[in-house]
Amino acid sequence: MQSESRILDAPNIKDDYYLNIMDWGKTNILAIALGTKLYLWNAESHKCELLSEESISEGNYPSSVSWSQDGKIVAAGYKCSRIQLYDAETLKPVRCLNGHKRRVGSIAWNDHILTSGSKDRAIINHDVRARNSITSCVKIHPGEVCGLKWSITGNLLASGGNDNLLYIWDASKMSSVHHLHKFTDHCAAVKALAWCPYKDSVLASGGGTTDGFIKLWNIQIGTCINSIDTKTQICGLQWNRHHKELLSGHGYGTDSTECKNKLCLWKYPSMSKIDESRNLNLRLLHLTQSPDGVTVVSAGADETLRFWEVFGPATDVNTSKVSYLDSLLSFKTLPLR
Repeated sequence: MQSESRILDAPNIKDDYYLNIMDWGKTNILAIALGTKLYLWNAESHKCELLSEESISEGNYPSSVSWSQDGKIVAAGYKCSRIQLYDAETLKPVRCLNGHKRRVGSIAWNDHILTSGSKDRAIINHDVRARNSITSCVKIHPGEVCGLKWSITGNLLASGGNDNLLYIWDASKMSSVHHLHKFTDHCAAVKALAWCPYKDSVLASGGGTTDGFIKLWNIQIGTCINSIDTKTQICGLQWNRHHKELLSGHGYGTDSTECKNKLCLWKYPSMSKIDESRNLNLRLLHLTQSPDGVTVVSAGADETLRFWEVFGPATDVNTSKVSYLDSLLSFKTLPLR
């Protein structure tokens, strides 16, 4: 796997597997929470702006971040249990959503519906158009809800928890007694979730440290169709939209484990390993990809964001521009192989 095309410093990033604090929006802006602060970094202009900052003394911080599908709104869930919506153009808060009792570690958009998962074990659907936003509240996970992903078609929701469970929900029938599937195959927390972009009935899931399996599910029939033991914590999964490949980001494992602290690229559907990055010393906490589906950024416990041209042709070194952000995030470039 080629070297990183660039690195951004990310000081104070929380080394917490159960959070989801990075997302790359449709307008080519990366949202990232660093400690008590939430930043927007423009991938075209390399301009970085502070969107919000919490008081250190109050112990609050952004624990989840997600862009609306049109790229106009950034949603942030917080440790204090609230969800804040921000206008990405004006950088102003536009609405606060309540309903949870503990930190909101996962959020996912489905058109005008914002779904949130919390340490209080609840999944709440908010209709952001409505004055009373809560349309449903489901409490079936025995542990913290740390993974949420809506299918590309918007009719199915996958939820993973710190209870080792994976649930599949029909958007029109979200209640505790109406889940489509309950999968119990994982042996650790299920945070990493990704719907296949070219087969909408396929979902990829990844387990935590004591599990280490990437599993592919056929949601139509409710079965596991492939299972790969990586022997390492799986922190993130991203599908290649241009070729039939799946990228995984890894964390904890034994010193002899091949995938520890690496990115690994797998061929779909065989799940044979195509390539991997070098060992990055500390775990890769989060993955997200650019709107054009070419670049993947990883957020590491080493307080860096690393950009990988893993899903497309390598950038021409001679034409890449080097600039330096005069904010907390410093911009660097590394040579490509």
